[in-house]
Amino acid sequence: MTIRHSKGIFLFFVLVLMVFMITACTQEAAPEASQTEGEEPVAEEPEQEEPEELETIIFGDAGWDSLRLHNEIAGFILNHGYGYEYDVIPGSTPNILEGIVKGDVTVLMEMWQDNIPIYPEYREEGKVIELGTNFDDNAQGLYVPRYVIEGDPERGIEASAPDLKHVEDLKNYADLFPDPEDPGMGLIVNGPPSWAVTTIMEVKGAHYGLDEMYNISGSGTEAALAASLTAAYERGEPWVGYYWEPTWITGKYDLVLLEEAPYDDDLWNEESGYACEFKPSDITIAINPEFSEKHPVVTEFLTNYETSSALTAVGLAYMQDNEAEIDEAAQWFIKEYEDLWKDWVTTEAHEKVMAALQ
Repeated sequence: MTIRHSKGIFLFFVLVLMVFMITACTQEAAPEASQTEGEEPVAEEPEQEEPEELETIIFGDAGWDSLRLHNEIAGFILNHGYGYEYDVIPGSTPNILEGIVKGDVTVLMEMWQDNIPIYPEYREEGKVIELGTNFDDNAQGLYVPRYVIEGDPERGIEASAPDLKHVEDLKNYADLFPDPEDPGMGLIVNGPPSWAVTTIMEVKGAHYGLDEMYNISGSGTEAALAASLTAAYERGEPWVGYYWEPTWITGKYDLVLLEEAPYDDDLWNEESGYACEFKPSDITIAINPEFSEKHPVVTEFLTNYETSSALTAVGLAYMQDNEAEIDEAAQWFIKEYEDLWKDWVTTEAHEKVMAALQ
């Protein structure tokens, strides 16, 4: 082999090596070279959030109709507006509260917090979250039909106690509310013996001196109490007794709550005769903290949820008058008060709920 030929081979390999190196460098620089000077960099696609897993919502049913109605109203809207399934678990209020803490129950639509001493402690410790107020115009005490005070011209009823305003005024009208089983005594219809409020009303009556001229007699059951008031009202007769709001009774009949002194902690005890009105109470919505954190859609909806005792009573009266089931009354309420709840939900959810009602 000649020297000239050897040099040629050497130069050939040098050229091949240079081509290989240039190609490799070009490939490494390619990603940066793909951006033309003056052009905006291409933004990376944002990561898509995983859709919210729709757990079943468990409502607590502590046994009264207004709570059941709100369970069905909220459940129907969350089911048809957002796709959540829901169920209802019965139990006492303390048991339902413990269920919320443990996660066995999702939400209680009516937390009568003054009746559950442990509730404020659980709330402060974060074991339960209070989302907002369902209604704050509830009341209880001694009621009379409005026609007793003002009359009712349409029914031909004249006012029989025009000066009756305060509970103590009942001293002047014992003969207007006679006890059919005890001539000479008036009758104040009280709650069932098993209710704590029945004892409170007896203490109140003694404090105001009403026990000297009235029998403050407890009804055997809640149904008996309602029947007593209903019978008197339908006949246009005088009636006085304990009742509370909201109920179908207060939604259907025009009643007047007799006045007492404003609520005072110092007066609200047996020694002082409970000598004031019942403590006003915000009836709130309580939810399990973990569920609330995982399901912001539900939390926002229930935070926005706000009705009134008066509206709730109207819904209960509809159920009573039409012999409707709770779910039927809830759907009627949703149709009737669309302007109220549509602001609790998104536009899309509102449209879906209305479509489900068709």
